[in-house]
Amino acid sequence: MELDGIKVVTAQEMRDIENRCLQKGYSELEFMQQAGVSISRQVEKFIQERGLPKEVLLFAGKGNNAGDGFCVGAILVTKGYSVIAYPIYPVEQFGALCRNMYENFCAQGGKIEFSLEKIRERMNHGGLILDALVGTGMKKSADNELASAIKIANCSKLPILAIDIPSGLNGTTGEVRSIAIHATKTIYLELAKTGFFLRDGWNHVGEIVRASFGLPEDKVKASAYLLNLSSLKLPPIQRSWHKYQKGYVVAVAGSKEMPGSAILASYAALRSGAGIVRLFSPDKITVPYEIIHQTLDKDFDTLDQEIARAKAILVGPGLRRIKKTDKIVQHLLKISKPLVIDADGLFSLAKHPSWKLPSSCILTPHKQEMKRLLGSDTKEEIDWLFLCQNYVEEKQVNLVLKGAPTFIFTSGHLPLIITQGDPALATAGSGDVLTGVIAALLCYRLTPRYTAALGCYIHAIAGKKAAKDLTSYGVVASDLLNYLPKAFSSIEYAT
Repeated sequence: MELDGIKVVTAQEMRDIENRCLQKGYSELEFMQQAGVSISRQVEKFIQERGLPKEVLLFAGKGNNAGDGFCVGAILVTKGYSVIAYPIYPVEQFGALCRNMYENFCAQGGKIEFSLEKIRERMNHGGLILDALVGTGMKKSADNELASAIKIANCSKLPILAIDIPSGLNGTTGEVRSIAIHATKTIYLELAKTGFFLRDGWNHVGEIVRASFGLPEDKVKASAYLLNLSSLKLPPIQRSWHKYQKGYVVAVAGSKEMPGSAILASYAALRSGAGIVRLFSPDKITVPYEIIHQTLDKDFDTLDQEIARAKAILVGPGLRRIKKTDKIVQHLLKISKPLVIDADGLFSLAKHPSWKLPSSCILTPHKQEMKRLLGSDTKEEIDWLFLCQNYVEEKQVNLVLKGAPTFIFTSGHLPLIITQGDPALATAGSGDVLTGVIAALLCYRLTPRYTAALGCYIHAIAGKKAAKDLTSYGVVASDLLNYLPKAFSSIEYAT
């Protein structure tokens, strides 16, 4: 199944695509007009769904992003919407296409307001703000006019819809140098931008939705893909299977100091399709009835016997950062079984970068753990897309970079981005649950890339459903265990 969805490109890649189209005879004016139609539909849909007044305040700059805004405004005016434009620069500074759209907007009955005070007054009428101040060409800090407009928009109580990208956000890096729009929704044009998902980007874009303007298929290599959710299907379960056939997971995790991590991972595996989970830990701990627990022996004989029967292994949660953990991880790396490595297991890998990793294994680090694996001690944001992809190509492994959003890296493939989920997942033990979900799915002999994508999506949906009932503030990791079945029920079975 094809996991690759919408292309994610840098701002420069997007400009290159558009320039090639223009060189082939495509019309920039027609592109803008088609974009206007598509964006206006999204604006109408948003207003209808929210039950908002048909009032639009258009914050406009002077380039093509503003041209898109004026085009949208003109269309909305003809449909009975009140659209008031607030240009932050003199008309004389407008680009040619922007001025064309501005004049058409005025001709259609769109209103222009240069008074900041009157704009503030209009905000009390309700409706929304349409951000068309500056697009992906933003490379430097906002000037005074732009910064002032962004601040006014952000301080209003109105929802903000950004055209293509929130103004002030770098379309490639996600950096905000001074100030940027906090969008309720970003209506991006054709292709998502890498800056949405890096650095500050995810805090500014809000919900993202695509608008098409007729861009033809282009063979440019993108930087990543948004996960194609329609491609995710659950593997079928045979009626005749017994528990071992359904999926036997061996977990090597936990300690007397940190038993919870092991329990969360093991129980998540049971909730995610494993028929049986046997937990090995260095210390004796108390576990729920459904989990079989054994203490690790010194020579791993019993562990190896059970691994021979198992379909997948997970290692790391709660093992502690000790020499014994290094020994355990090194031992498991030599075994030819699907393997998920998390938490303290990743710490061992970081200490021993020369260890050879099996191609079927999946690493599940958060960003700080990933920095250790990369040998980086910087506190600054790094180029995750480039460095993580290089890592998986060098190590020939599969990697889940946990966070908001989550990235999946696999050798020979562009990164996948998973944008679902909820801030509720930012809680201790959430990653342990994900480890268990992925380990269980590995029992079904799916590819590591597909398994990682499906596991991350299920985990995200469980978090979303838990947050709906318990709020994003109130969810703890153990809550996710009860919402995993609900997440599974939202996905169709493969036929």
